[in-house]
Amino acid sequence: MKKSLTAIASLILALSATAKVIPGALISDNMVLQQLTDARIYGKADPGSEITVTPSWNNKTYTTHTDRTGEWCLAVETPAGSFTPYSITISDGDPFTLQNVLVGEVWLASGQSNMQMPLKGFPGCCIEGGYDEIVKSRQYADKVRFLTVPLTQSYELLDTINAKWTVPSPETSPEYSALAWNYAKQMSDVLEVPVGIVSAAYGGAKVESWSPRELLVNYTDVSLDPKDIEPMVHYHRPMLMYNAMFNPIKNYTYKGIIWYQGCSNVASYSTYSDRLAAMVKQWREDIGLGDIAFYAVEIAPYQYGDPSEIGRSPFLREAQWKAVEMIPNSDMISINDLVKPYERFNIHPADKTTAGHRLCDLALNKTYGKKQFLAGSPKYKSHRFLDGAAWVAIDSPNDGICRNYDIQGFEVAGPDKVFHPADSVWLHWQTNEMVVSSKAVPNPVAVRYGFRDFLPGTLHGGNYLPLIPFRSDDWDIPTDK
Repeated sequence: MKKSLTAIASLILALSATAKVIPGALISDNMVLQQLTDARIYGKADPGSEITVTPSWNNKTYTTHTDRTGEWCLAVETPAGSFTPYSITISDGDPFTLQNVLVGEVWLASGQSNMQMPLKGFPGCCIEGGYDEIVKSRQYADKVRFLTVPLTQSYELLDTINAKWTVPSPETSPEYSALAWNYAKQMSDVLEVPVGIVSAAYGGAKVESWSPRELLVNYTDVSLDPKDIEPMVHYHRPMLMYNAMFNPIKNYTYKGIIWYQGCSNVASYSTYSDRLAAMVKQWREDIGLGDIAFYAVEIAPYQYGDPSEIGRSPFLREAQWKAVEMIPNSDMISINDLVKPYERFNIHPADKTTAGHRLCDLALNKTYGKKQFLAGSPKYKSHRFLDGAAWVAIDSPNDGICRNYDIQGFEVAGPDKVFHPADSVWLHWQTNEMVVSSKAVPNPVAVRYGFRDFLPGTLHGGNYLPLIPFRSDDWDIPTDK
């Protein structure tokens, strides 16, 4: 952390040596500004200075003055997105010019390691097709731009980061978030505008890590005393990522947020939905653009080993969906089907391409109104028990059920609350119900799907999105472990 703060101080000194105006952390060459809006340009200069900003797309000069602390911010009208590079001149009497600026769509990508995971992968954890993407990345030099926030922590609020926007190439792209890269590529291809990604993710971070002091003081299980925080494993520390990684980027103009996090909160699933909803509400207030879109990823199947976590991740997934119901203008994708059997003990699934595309389809459908990109997984609707089987009605919003053989992931339990894999699952076409049974359970009283730490499913809707894991019971703690 000290090294990161030193690097930030060095960056500020370097900028001061070249210009009296210090642009904000995200205001740099190669940036992407949100199209058709009043995009914020901001920074620091001498208190009382007059600041002018002149973008090349309209050559209009916008003027403001710094406040008592030297901070300034103004909004510039942006045109429709295009692949045309622009420049922006900023001056307090001593002008400098930002080059290769694009206008398009801008998204903030955050969470923990599965959002952070780069195209080059992690040691021992590969990205499927990651190096193929790195090889071809220069083809998207005028379509996608990335700014990756360094892993930093701070007990105090920071207002800058040691990072800059980069142009895709085999030299820069290995460090790009693999999920966000695939999200941005597909979005640019469909919308035919550049897409800018601000990636601020920290492997292992808890939702409390991304929450500010004013929320955390209300949580009785969270201490903000440094003597309690310092002994913690670094990625579980509360507040420090909010201070160091979110606060410096909150003034940028975003279209929305994509989020992949939850694994580190499995043991405390009962508080997750309220805390995630509170975090999103605070982030939106900090960003100051209203209820911008918030799209999340359901955590993937993984065989947890810690006694405090074993059997809890299905309940965390439930909490994720509950949070989505609580958060306005939000939704989530399921990736229960995107793991291989050999990934049981790998918390970082290799397929970030499909996950990125599904998340993009969700945004294309809900934010951009492109309804041809189907969104919405099949989900549990109701159930009944008849003749030793569970009859499960599925709400499939897009073209029904797309599989009627070798359906894996269902379990049933009798009064003893012990679940057994279904040995017969078939679709009753007349009623559009799944008929689920097991010879080991002659009198089922509960049915579940994918409701374990690691139980990938194979049932898909007509849009090939997976059935969301569910349970028909309200039993809190698994009894068959």
